[in-house]
Formats: sequence, structure tokens, C-alpha cells
Amino acid sequence: MTHHEGTDPRSADPLDLTGRVALVTGGTRGVGLGIAVGLLTAGADVVVCGRTPPEEPITGGARTAGFVTADVRDADQVSGLFSEIASRFGRLDVAVNNAGGSPVAEAATASPRFSAAIVGLNLLAPLQVAQAANAVMQTQPDGGSIINITSVSGTRPSPGTAAYGAAKAGLINLTESLAAEWAPKVRVNAVCGGAVATENLHRGHGGDPYIESIEATVPMGRLADVADIANACLFLASPLASYISGSNLFVHGGGEVPPFLLLDQNG
Repeated sequence: MTHHEGTDPRSADPLDLTGRVALVTGGTRGVGLGIAVGLLTAGADVVVCGRTPPEEPITGGARTAGFVTADVRDADQVSGLFSEIASRFGRLDVAVNNAGGSPVAEAATASPRFSAAIVGLNLLAPLQVAQAANAVMQTQPDGGSIINITSVSGTRPSPGTAAYGAAKAGLINLTESLAAEWAPKVRVNAVCGGAVATENLHRGHGGDPYIESIEATVPMGRLADVADIANACLFLASPLASYISGSNLFVHGGGEVPPFLLLDQNG
């Protein structure tokens, strides 16, 4: 954010977001919850949105996130969300487009309605939120930071979630385009996560054997923790990243081991 340019990290904590206001879409559980907690702990005032309220208050340090009911696929609800943020805080410094996801569906038989819904949630909804955030941030002397949560599914084939992978690929390109259009006031970046250890991942894919099979393909030998994604967002929201825009930051433990390295050398 331009307000922070020239900040000397030796004289102040550049990761202290006290006085800053942040929005995390889909911030009531999983990765979004972790991002919200990370920003709260850094001192930000945080608003999370989702279709249903969190099961319990979202806290980080001594701070508690506010919640606004909103489906980010609905333009009117997005407008209402930003009106609520303006009413409560009068500003917005960080917007994290985290809401997204997809069930497994074979591309050969996926219905047009299903595909449109997946692209809507993972590409068009982030664009709507980003547009609303930019409209606020452009009016602020210190601009703001928009962070899109992308996925390794958008950087390589994504069989079983083809529409999701295509939408995430689109979101990576959108990040670059918005960064070019909205500079210098607003920085737009992406955090490209690999598989993240969440309860939904564990429960939805058969538990420990599935998790272990993924870990075997990751050079770092483990899945990402939600804190790994949150820390990347905190960095991109901070003045430490004041000259970073249009970037897709990989947080994937080194990626996926090339298949030929997994073959028996004598095979």
C-alpha cells in the first residue's frame, strides 16, 4: 500500500496491521478461517462473510472478527456487504478472495448448470468482490491490497475438477490484469496453495491413507497448514510487499514431484 512505501522495517513492525480493515470471503471455516485469525492476530479489524454464520466467534489475539451474511456470487449481496463495511469502518485496506471450491465431477458428464456454478463461484465472484474493493481503495490515500486465493489446480491438469481448475487458471490471469489496471493505488496478488490440511479434506477423501498419498508427492513431505496460507496473505497485505503486484505466490511445499522420479530406477 502506497501509504507504507518507504517504511523502515527496523523502526517498526511491518507486519503490524493495527488500524487496518480486512475482508475475508468464506472466512468462517477452513483456509478462510485461518486467514482471518492470522489477520486478527496481526492487529487488523477483520470482517468475514459467508452464507451461514461461524459456529463460534472467530478470534485472534484479543480481537474478534465481525460477520456479514453474504453469498459472493450475488451482486446485490456483495453490494450490501461493502455497504456494511463502509458503515462499520469507513475504509477497507485488505480484501482476501478466499471463497471457492468444487466437488469432484467428471468433465464428460458435468451439467452446464454445474459448470456455470463452479466458474461463477471461483472466478466471477472474486471479480465482483475485487471490483467493489477497488472502488473503495482507489479513494483512499494509501490505496489497498487485494489477495486472490488460487490453486495449483489452475497451473496443471485438474482431472475430476476441470471447471474448477479452469476457473482458478482464469483467476491467476485476472490477478495479473487487475494489478496492471488498478496500479499504483491498489496491489493485486494471488496465493497459490497446494493441498491444505483441513478437516474437510481429511473427511471428504477417505482420511489418513489419502492424506499420506498426497504427502508422498510433495517435496516438503507434508500438506500445507492453514497458517502457511495465512502467513503468505499477511506478507502480501503488509508494507513488506509494497512493490509486489500481479504475483501468484506459490505455497505448495515445492510442488509435485515429477512422476519419473517416483518410478523404480530399474523399472
